Amino acid sequence: MLELSSDGALIRLPALATAHSHAFQRAMRGKAQRRAVGKGDDFWSWRAQMYKAAAALTPESIALVSRVAFRELARAGVRTVGEFHYVHHQADGTPYDDRTILSDAVIGAARAEGLRIALLRVAYHRAGPGKPAEPGQRRFCDASVDDVLYDVDTLRARYANAPDVRIGIAPHSVRAVPPSWLAPLREHAERHALPLHMHVAEQTREIEECVAETGKRPVELLADHGVLSPRFCAVHATHLALHEARLLGGARAFACICATTERDLGDGLPDIGALRAAGARLCTGIDSHVVTDPIEELRSLETHERLRTQTRVTHHPDGQTLAEQLWREGSLEGAAACGWDDAGAELVISRDHPTLALVEEAELLDAIVFSGSASMVSRVDARR
Repeated sequence: MLELSSDGALIRLPALATAHSHAFQRAMRGKAQRRAVGKGDDFWSWRAQMYKAAAALTPESIALVSRVAFRELARAGVRTVGEFHYVHHQADGTPYDDRTILSDAVIGAARAEGLRIALLRVAYHRAGPGKPAEPGQRRFCDASVDDVLYDVDTLRARYANAPDVRIGIAPHSVRAVPPSWLAPLREHAERHALPLHMHVAEQTREIEECVAETGKRPVELLADHGVLSPRFCAVHATHLALHEARLLGGARAFACICATTERDLGDGLPDIGALRAAGARLCTGIDSHVVTDPIEELRSLETHERLRTQTRVTHHPDGQTLAEQLWREGSLEGAAACGWDDAGAELVISRDHPTLALVEEAELLDAIVFSGSASMVSRVDARR
């Protein structure tokens, strides 16, 4: 069972984790929320706005916006962040003289705000099958898989003795990474026991393009290349076929659900029930920072499934309550997906918070999970 302690005045819980973050997108808050006259709006039009934000970044500005994003996470009870980092080079795609200057800026921002960070160095090469990088993607892209692994090894060496930093590898998606890159990226992650994360099946167009290029759906392709493992995290997993959920579960892989971003972008509702039934490990991610409320993220693993199925209390875990299961997925499982075997700290909530008025002691966690928000968090304490 999940450890919840209360001395009558304070409630202590494992600190939260967000296994998927794009910190620079915090600068987009309030933007891309107005529909252009005469135009439709979807994930792809939002992406064009994101490219504009990415194009303007400098080492100084990415450090600044990352500190803002990470400070907000820390105040919301987060101790561990998985940063899916794909802005690597100058705006025209030319590498900086210091190839990892932007990665180092993001890592420094997280540490300055008291977070543990898994810097998931993204591999990105193309706009899609047979398509060269678009202008807005050039600063994300590397010419070869060896360039990606060179940077990963540089970061691994630099932070080898930093207990609050992990380095991982993140093929961006089947759109952005050729199939021939998957095996060497997987082999490097396997050789050095690194987290391996990837956007998977977020959009139906991604699946259609993958099938057209390879004859396989995304998770089928990843399975064929040996990518699936307990270190692998499929981010979003929104449009999986049932057998793809079973492939993830059979490998004990993670599925990271980013509910507030997915509903902001209109991605769709993943089949959480299928993922649970298959044995996939669930965790949550703040993703685009459109909303910074990790309690809302973990609650949505259940409430979005209620919307999808039009039922209530969709999951009945063995040996614990649903609230305990959800908190574990939003804390310990997210930390595990990022390479840590504990939460790293305790989140503290005041028992006399107005949200908890009239709530009985036995139902405190239920009330926190299903009625609470990040505003309840008083502080995060180092593990005692």
